Amino acid sequence: MYKLILKMAWKNSFLRPARTLLVIIMIAISMSMMLGIQGLYDGMVVSMIDKNKRSESGDVSIYAKDYRIEKDIKYRVENADKIKEDIQKIDGVEAVVLRLRADGLLSTARKSSFASVIGIDLEEEEKFGAFSEFLKEGNINLQKRGAVIGIELAKILKVSIGSKVIFSTQDSSGEINYIALYVRAIVQTTNISIDSSGIFIDIKQLYKFLGTTSKEATQISVKSKNKKLYGTLKEKYSHLDVKSFLELQPMIKQMEDMMVIFNSITFSIVMSVVFIGIFGVMYVSVLDRIREFGIMMGIGMHYKYIRLQIFLEAIVVGLLGYLGGAFLGAILLIYLRDYGLDLSSFSDALEMWGYEAVILGTIKLSYFTTTFGAIIAASLLSVLIPLRKIKKLNPIEVIKAQI
Repeated sequence: MYKLILKMAWKNSFLRPARTLLVIIMIAISMSMMLGIQGLYDGMVVSMIDKNKRSESGDVSIYAKDYRIEKDIKYRVENADKIKEDIQKIDGVEAVVLRLRADGLLSTARKSSFASVIGIDLEEEEKFGAFSEFLKEGNINLQKRGAVIGIELAKILKVSIGSKVIFSTQDSSGEINYIALYVRAIVQTTNISIDSSGIFIDIKQLYKFLGTTSKEATQISVKSKNKKLYGTLKEKYSHLDVKSFLELQPMIKQMEDMMVIFNSITFSIVMSVVFIGIFGVMYVSVLDRIREFGIMMGIGMHYKYIRLQIFLEAIVVGLLGYLGGAFLGAILLIYLRDYGLDLSSFSDALEMWGYEAVILGTIKLSYFTTTFGAIIAASLLSVLIPLRKIKKLNPIEVIKAQI
């Protein structure tokens, strides 16, 4: 019996082939577009997180108490070199870098702007976050007072490769000091704070300029996949200010939440379209075959078999639409992952918010599993009203009816 019902369900699904194929195509295209949008949304967040971690905070950052509030060089981590060695011995730690930072005024002959000079070790930064990948223009070279400047700060000051800039700030003794720097490269990290106000110099040069020692730092950034590392460091260095990435970047968390909302809205719209499409096909199909169902019930077929047949018909339509959508969606996601969506015409606005001009997508298995469950659920729900209509009908009256 069940084999016969399955065979009937398959044939009846294509009783009106043009109508059924149209719905299948509609489901496939809607689903593939939804998967592409989900991949882009998540890709935007993943890219922003990756660039922010590599350019500044890592997975965990350590500061001296009150430094993040006061932003004063006097609040710096003592024995930072020893702390770095100890952290590197912890399982799961991939890289650790020391940074020295001072806020002050960056000036040219015609303009000036608030800026933060950041002392780095290029070799260590390359291991930590592939610093050279941020290069937009010039050649990264910090020798002979060379400096690397953020792209937005370069635009504000209207400087280019080879330009001379003067940075002035208070040193460790409280005296106003200044240093002449020469722009060797311009970088774009998509980290708003760095692109708009950051200038990198050699950390040894900054130690000398600020009058501090090589054992000190204002920030210790740690790159690690160990999820327990934050708790370990928080407990071990309770006298310091230990922060996770999301604590340092609350905007990223808000962005993640917004993307979840956007994905949910897109998902709901597409599933509503799927529901309406399958409902329309199944409702019309049931009306076309009311007489057939009446005869089947009249000769003794139980209602549960008719119900099973209609459920299977809806599932066939939904499943075929899903397979088509999964195929098209996978192709679209692979393209977006490898080549991305080029939005160069909106690059200025995107960079202002920390996004790249070319947005790369991501691929997650959850996109397909969640959609599969939703489409099957939509297929089953779409036939509840047609089934209710069949259940209420009198078989004798249906057989006599001219439909």
